Amino acid sequence: MKVCIVIPVYNHQRAIGRVIHKIRAFELPCYLINDGSDAECSAVLQQIAAEESEWITLIERAKNGGKGVAVIDGLTCAIKDGLTHAIQVDSDGQHTLGDIGRFLHVIQTEPDKLILGQPIFDESVPKKRLYGRQLTNVWVWINTLSFAIADGMCGFRCYPLAAVEKLLASTKIGQRMDFDIDIAVRLYWQGLETVNLGTKVKYPLDGVSHFKMLSDNFLISKKHTQLFFGMLLRFPKLILRHF
Repeated sequence: MKVCIVIPVYNHQRAIGRVIHKIRAFELPCYLINDGSDAECSAVLQQIAAEESEWITLIERAKNGGKGVAVIDGLTCAIKDGLTHAIQVDSDGQHTLGDIGRFLHVIQTEPDKLILGQPIFDESVPKKRLYGRQLTNVWVWINTLSFAIADGMCGFRCYPLAAVEKLLASTKIGQRMDFDIDIAVRLYWQGLETVNLGTKVKYPLDGVSHFKMLSDNFLISKKHTQLFFGMLLRFPKLILRHF
């Protein structure tokens, strides 16, 4: 297996250094995607990439395109470079990155499965975000006719890149905060089985969240609607899958 880490970054200059420090021990190639960050964050990323050039590749986007666009850029580069799996990590420091070791173990034993982080939140999570997440997961279960995806929004996950390459060749995936939901549901539709790993999640270390309550919730609701009609087209196949 050839595993890498993909990290989309947008103005998380205060947290990204600690994230890099925590993943260095795993000795995995890493793709940092600068999604049109401001000058301060861009300078930090360029310095990190220069100091860690043996294992970090910095991908620069001229304009902010959204989380989905940034992750897809990283996944595409990983595929071109011959990697087999990509572990997606958020840049704000909220994930328990020591659990990467657990992801690597599952990759070895079940390499063809989508591995999804299942968040275990502490008291730092805003209640509105938590309740909204629970509602989103109900829609994910409806749109897959399954409880296979325990949490569709966690940005800590691992993709088998052969399956991602097949999906990207045939489907346009959500470009912004709807990305995590969209790609997880569509990979399930494509036939991938899932593994859900419980992992502790804290609210961003630097206190910066780019989730826009109104516009992003509207975008996610729109995505659920689109996926619902896609589920109806696949209804017989999804039902038969249980048997």
